[in-house]
Amino acid sequence: MTDHTDLPHVDVEAASQPKGATTQEDVIEAMKDVVDPELGINVVDLGLVYGADVDEHSNTVLSMTLTSAACPLTDVIEDQTRAALDGLVNDFRIEWVWMPPWGPDKITDDGREMLRALGFNIG
Repeated sequence: MTDHTDLPHVDVEAASQPKGATTQEDVIEAMKDVVDPELGINVVDLGLVYGADVDEHSNTVLSMTLTSAACPLTDVIEDQTRAALDGLVNDFRIEWVWMPPWGPDKITDDGREMLRALGFNIG
């Protein structure tokens, strides 16, 4: 179970509309709006999103990686994530993970098609 203690507590009784209905699938779908600034392909189809843990209050912890640990674009991806999840989740945190390391095998079939369209030779 993922630790959500650093995310805001929600007083469900005081909230006018509890957001408990947000699912992992909702979050992953929303993350398709987050585009890798270098490649122009969304982070889901690039295989950069390893998972999303959503608690009963719609606090979300995303497990994500980057193509390189030295990637200078984490702030851009975090800003895009904030915009993509606005109104869907109560709050979120990205846990940057490096194991298992990202590789081209993590790219979805749709991602491969998008990369081919850009001229990349992807198997």
